Amino acid sequence: QIQLVESGGGLVQPGGSLKLSCTASGNIFSIGTMGWYRQSAGRQRELVATITRGWDVNSTDSVKGRFTISRDDAKRTMTLQMNNLKSEDTGVYYCNANILRRGPYLSAVYWGQGTQVTISS
Repeated sequence: QIQLVESGGGLVQPGGSLKLSCTASGNIFSIGTMGWYRQSAGRQRELVATITRGWDVNSTDSVKGRFTISRDDAKRTMTLQMNNLKSEDTGVYYCNANILRRGPYLSAVYWGQGTQVTISS
């Protein structure tokens, strides 16, 4: 069974920093594009940032210059370094990955369970 598990959420004051991590486990052959999404109260889930195997990064304008996405394929992890956090960054952050599993070789998109990020003074 393939799982994505996020960690690193919490409560931080405006202007502070948090680092989120996502670790993939299970019968994995390879991991393609990975990404972070977030969902705030009363709003649809939105893309925060994605990173391909070749480290091509795409991010929403509101986080550019503040958030940095990275990955370590050997450890099957992805991180999101979030700096200069604002109240509007509050939400549940979800990890997402396109994973090719072994035997049979099937590709599918997987989601983590989410981690809460709250920005408040």
